[in-house]
Amino acid sequence: METKPVWTIIKILNWTKQYFAEKGVENPRLDAEILLCAVLKCERIKLYLDFERPLDEQELAAYRGFVARRAQHEPLAYILGEKAFMRNTFKVNSHTLVPRPETELLVESLLSAADKVNSEPKILDIGTGSGAILVSLLDYLPQAKGVGVDIAPGALKVAKENAVRIGVADRAAFLLSDLFSAIPEEKKFDIIVSNPPYIPAADIGTLARDVQQEPHGALDGGVDGLDFYRRITDKAADYLTADGLLAFEIGIGQSKAVCAMCRACGLGAVAVRRDYADIDRMVFAAREGGRYADILLEITK
Repeated sequence: METKPVWTIIKILNWTKQYFAEKGVENPRLDAEILLCAVLKCERIKLYLDFERPLDEQELAAYRGFVARRAQHEPLAYILGEKAFMRNTFKVNSHTLVPRPETELLVESLLSAADKVNSEPKILDIGTGSGAILVSLLDYLPQAKGVGVDIAPGALKVAKENAVRIGVADRAAFLLSDLFSAIPEEKKFDIIVSNPPYIPAADIGTLARDVQQEPHGALDGGVDGLDFYRRITDKAADYLTADGLLAFEIGIGQSKAVCAMCRACGLGAVAVRRDYADIDRMVFAAREGGRYADILLEITK
């Protein structure tokens, strides 16, 4: 009888690392370890303590399925079905963008602003996706309430599930809406935040293959990447309280244009925050003389 090969942890990790490298996966060893941990339901350190442990047939089948998907450059978060963001783990799938560390900086700035000005803000999150921004803000601000809007029903379903999982569903509403279209005109918010599509349409094909598998509707910002900033700033002042705050995540090289749009819509106090790579990544705007205007420089340090 033919003897089946024994696949130990170290053997299968080494094989997968080489296979992923051949397929152009960016972090072959790390991804191999993360996927194996998901199968074995263990921490990565456990792999190193148990290198010679053989995998059983069920574990091998599950792992091979994950490896095949990752080799096709499916985002790791989609394979795992979740992504860590702030202090929680959010469900994600092909209907949502994968939350990124830069967006955590946006949330942190808004938390700082609310702490200094209004710890009970009413928040509108435009293009909520997985709900990572809104749900995180509500999680850290137990007196806050918010609305998340998105044009994609699949994304809204995920956002609602995340709100329930993280315990803020009683203070969150999610609406199918093309930006402000489903928001009553008389509704006012202390904070309007958006991480809208901002990739110029012609650049999408040049993005990493993983990113290209995320929903194009959440990436495509039009010819110059600024379409959604134009549309949001055109209406934002009508939905902000008199001293409310507008906050954006932006793409590379877009800060000057987005700041100009904010000023043009009557939000004359503007500040920019950079990300971990020292790139302009967030724009904050408020009416001059308002409470948020006074602390913009503090929250963008």
